[in-house]
Amino acid sequence: NSSDPSSSFFILASIPGLEAAHFWMAIPLCSMYIVAVVGNCAVLFIVKTEPSLHAPMYFFLCMLAAIDLALSTSTVPRVLSFYWFNTKEISFGACLLQMFLIHTLSAIESTVLLAMAVDRYVAICHPLRHAAILTNALTVKIGLAAMARGVLFFLPLPLLLLPLPFCNSRVLSHSFCLHQDVMNLACANTTPSVVMYGLFVLLATFGLDSLFIVLSYVMIIKTVLSIASKEERLKALNTCISHICAVLIYYIPMIGLSMVYRFGKHVPPLIHVLMANIYLLVPPVLNPIIYSMKTKQIRRGICKLLTPK
Repeated sequence: NSSDPSSSFFILASIPGLEAAHFWMAIPLCSMYIVAVVGNCAVLFIVKTEPSLHAPMYFFLCMLAAIDLALSTSTVPRVLSFYWFNTKEISFGACLLQMFLIHTLSAIESTVLLAMAVDRYVAICHPLRHAAILTNALTVKIGLAAMARGVLFFLPLPLLLLPLPFCNSRVLSHSFCLHQDVMNLACANTTPSVVMYGLFVLLATFGLDSLFIVLSYVMIIKTVLSIASKEERLKALNTCISHICAVLIYYIPMIGLSMVYRFGKHVPPLIHVLMANIYLLVPPVLNPIIYSMKTKQIRRGICKLLTPK
């Protein structure tokens, strides 16, 4: 038995074994969402109001904060509604839209992290040419290109799922919609189009971005090691700490989730759910905290907000 996708719906799933604790689980989730919204809005406000921060490095940081805000807002309110009001059903169209937003925003964030790695490479390896190479105008163009790249690569995913028939089982593995999860519910052969295109997009976006980020840091480390002074070497590497942390908290859960989906057929469902939640919820919370702690200008701006006198 199959159904018309346009009139069907999916059932959101909870963390296995914790269905009775939805109310209490939503409290830390809501707290994390509030921290993510406040932290990222603070970063955006500080960069906007402080003229000295109107530079490519901080514009990229603003892009990262805006993406984290959009990613959190596209998932967490719907999850809270599920936990607090038991709204398990999500329409087919709403699920595809959420899936598109999650994957597109993730791809844009990956591109921005790559741009930030290039910024650090130019600043450390070619410091005298940094201002001439990475101008504010070029930074804006990079941001627009990142958005266009994410949309163009991931728009076909929901379009490929749209005509597929879905069988009686419409229960998702998570409390939000992911491409791999929705695809597995289709009662049709998805390998030629959906699976192969999904793998191509994964390699063409996240795969290439991570490769170029690694290459950027290989060249950065090579340049830093050629500096004679130990203090100068530490100072140069210290400017990369925040970005390295942002890359790690983004890519490690994402790679882990992809590996679990593709090769972890016998992995307990709890692992799938925890990896997906970490991938979507943790980076928007930690990114503003990391940059606030490690970036003196952002930290000073937060202190001014908290103590205006």
